[in-house]
Amino acid sequence: MSKLLNPVVLGKLGSTYGIRGWLRVFSSTEQSESIFDYQPWYIQRAGEWRVIELESWKRHNQDLIIKLKGVDDREVANSLTNCEIAVEAGQLPPLEEGDYYWKDLMGCQVVTTSGYELGKVTDMMETGSNDVLVVRANLKDAFGAKERLIPFLDGQVIKKIDLTAQLIEVDWDPGF
Repeated sequence: MSKLLNPVVLGKLGSTYGIRGWLRVFSSTEQSESIFDYQPWYIQRAGEWRVIELESWKRHNQDLIIKLKGVDDREVANSLTNCEIAVEAGQLPPLEEGDYYWKDLMGCQVVTTSGYELGKVTDMMETGSNDVLVVRANLKDAFGAKERLIPFLDGQVIKKIDLTAQLIEVDWDPGF
């Protein structure tokens, strides 16, 4: 078992497919099949990241399905359902100036252009038309918000991202 020092989640194991241990895979990579370019994969079990070996994969209708080494029946495969698939961050290609991975935005403080602190980024969602920042509001938020969903529209809503300062400036109404 090798150690995973800087995990980046690229997808998730879905429901079982058939009786021979195949599983559906949900990929978070830009091109869904690109998830197979990054090996080895790790999943978290009992609080530890463990390597899993891909034996085979194929496209079935709209789904990607995989066969993992050592997983030969539906029961074992079912125990892996909903496990996140991670890789070592160093496996990802270098970014161009001004680009960033979603993982880089996690924990950033989100502030409006007028200086109101909306909270911290806890997640990102892909909606089809645009990505969405999930921002956990500060405990004493004046608007009583617990969480905000802010469209990730660069230039329109997202005005500035400073990863060094862990700060994202947005043009967004705090009451919304």
